[in-house]
Amino acid sequence: MKMWSGRFRQPLDAAFERWQRSFPFDQVLLPFELEASRAHARALEHAGVLSSEELAEIVRGLERIGEKAQADATFLNDDEAEDVHHFVEQQLAALIGDTGYKLHSGRSRNEQIATDLRLYVRGAIDQLQTRMADWLSVLLARAEKAGDAAMPAYTHLQRAEPVLVAHWLLAYVEMFLRDSERLADCRARVNRCPLGSGAVAGATLPLDRGAMAADLGFDAPTANSLDATSDRDFVLEFVLALSLLALHLSRWAEEMILFSTQEYGFISLPEAYSTGSSAMPQKKNPDLLELVRGKAGRVVGAATTLLITVKGLPLAYNKDMQETQPPLFDATQTALSVLPLVTGWMKDVEFEYAEMQQAAQSGFMNAWAAATYLVERGVPSRLAHEAVGKAVKLCLERGCELQDLGLADLQQISPDFEQGVYPSLKLEAVLSIHEVEGGTARKAVEQAIQRAEQRIAHLRGEVHAHA
Repeated sequence: MKMWSGRFRQPLDAAFERWQRSFPFDQVLLPFELEASRAHARALEHAGVLSSEELAEIVRGLERIGEKAQADATFLNDDEAEDVHHFVEQQLAALIGDTGYKLHSGRSRNEQIATDLRLYVRGAIDQLQTRMADWLSVLLARAEKAGDAAMPAYTHLQRAEPVLVAHWLLAYVEMFLRDSERLADCRARVNRCPLGSGAVAGATLPLDRGAMAADLGFDAPTANSLDATSDRDFVLEFVLALSLLALHLSRWAEEMILFSTQEYGFISLPEAYSTGSSAMPQKKNPDLLELVRGKAGRVVGAATTLLITVKGLPLAYNKDMQETQPPLFDATQTALSVLPLVTGWMKDVEFEYAEMQQAAQSGFMNAWAAATYLVERGVPSRLAHEAVGKAVKLCLERGCELQDLGLADLQQISPDFEQGVYPSLKLEAVLSIHEVEGGTARKAVEQAIQRAEQRIAHLRGEVHAHA
């Protein structure tokens, strides 16, 4: 029996009926539908609509539906259920009789789906935050393990200045910490309860909305029934946050792919996450990294689908909103599946520190240090820049590095060069001049590691508090 069929004289077109069903994909909401239904049933009992015996019967029936779904995957193979709400109502009635139909008193599927989706997003954020904490911890552990190892940093894909490998990895820690903060911020707005909003104007029974919200762990009820039943901002915000996470993972993957090539030689791909070529026996391909890079398009595509779907919808609920569910589910599962894999990859990857160190000491990456040497001796910054540029030009003509030029050559360019310039051109000195918060000097990096440890510990604490 349909939940709405009383006023209709003709059955649905069979093809249309199959086409418009959402149960094939919204069945993933079953645990949340059961949870929200239990809260609604308790509110009905408090309002005098259900007796205590009827409440107990309904709660047992809902628990039985959950148990059957866990025990038998074929239980969800229902060709009749229009959506997850219809499925639960029909199963409950089959288990406990007409009392099961009382559960829908005073509520609408519009508020049900809004509640189920909020519970789904909230749970997904909590899962993601746990996996984000693991991912961040591995990045931080590799940064600590790198010690004093150095590497080139790039701008425009050209070698720019040397940095500690730890400093490079901490850049990703910062990037992903922002993603985690965005998810936490999104969760705060997700955590409002639509139950009691009815179809559009509010419940028709005196339901205690605050009690239902507290029962489900929400911070408060939603403030407006029109908005509550038509709002999908929380879905958009969540998937947009996932898009940034996927984008950052794509940037990370791209750099790891570049650094794994023979042209760079900075990392050795872990074999557990790589494949070979069916034609070229020597190949080791960065398949995990390439798929991570490719998955970003999938998540960004889901966000685009959501934006276009809701952009022209008048208040309040419209059937178009059914189409917001598949991109939400797909983006969520994509992000959840990627994070453990990149975490495993990061644990296993080998950094070729010797090659990185060598690359950090060639290509005139101590040029700014040479200019700084002159600035510290009173030479105006722009003139110091010009002088070192001339020294680089001379090196290019001779095929050498700055530290290979004789003092006489340097003093012909600027008399302010003295013998003390040579120690300032060594790698350790070049790194050390960046002794500012957020810089790559060893002490600054050690402090950054400590701060990152505290922030990751705070993230784990939040995850634990929501468990």
